[in-house]
Amino acid sequence: MTTEAQLANPGVKFPPPSLFLAGFGVAWLLETYVRRIPILRIGHTTTMEVLGTILIVLGFVMMFWGMLTFARAKTAILPIRPASRIVDHGPYSFTRNPMYVGMSLAYFGGAFVMNSVWALILFPFVIALLSSLVIAREERYLSSAFGDDYDDYRKRVRRWL
Repeated sequence: MTTEAQLANPGVKFPPPSLFLAGFGVAWLLETYVRRIPILRIGHTTTMEVLGTILIVLGFVMMFWGMLTFARAKTAILPIRPASRIVDHGPYSFTRNPMYVGMSLAYFGGAFVMNSVWALILFPFVIALLSSLVIAREERYLSSAFGDDYDDYRKRVRRWL
């Protein structure tokens, strides 16, 4: 039986971005085969596309900033590998999950660009799956690997924003 102290890595079995892509895939299927439900039917769709594009860019900036910060700290970016340290600077000083915040921003931006209510409806399900299948495992692993240091970090920095 594996105990938390014996965890070698978070044990996430798939790349977390795949949850966001799956959300978009299901939204596309619903849009195509069930019923198209646009956020806006007429009018300000160009404004929505511009806002969506801005959110996508901001999301990718946040994701890459988080990845670059991990790379500079020489710790694992992928949750299938063990972490070498707690990173608490850069974007990690104000959110414990800047890469997931970035993916969420990009997802919202994509929903606006696609003009898809389905993508917005599916977002809470994507986040629920991310929280249970990825974040909970990562936090359990980090707590077992770094103990009080990670618990102190969790008290100082919010999970999201």
